[in-house]
Amino acid sequence: MANGWSLFIGLIFVVAASVAGWFLSPKNESRTVWRATIILSVISCYLMWAIVFLAQLNPLISPKRSDIRPGRVPN
Repeated sequence: MANGWSLFIGLIFVVAASVAGWFLSPKNESRTVWRATIILSVISCYLMWAIVFLAQLNPLISPKRSDIRPGRVPN
């Protein structure tokens, strides 16, 4: 399921999409704007996904079981 390799696999796809956007941008006077827009959009989407993914790996609030007596909490 979810593991640390997902981040690196996603990073490989982001690099590939950025390289493709660099070379496949239209050849006109606004080529620099196209390149910047494509690359920054791909990187922004990856960063948002990575932050959400990492936040789900380590939740801040741990679930508590209600069926355990207070003196019998396992270690």
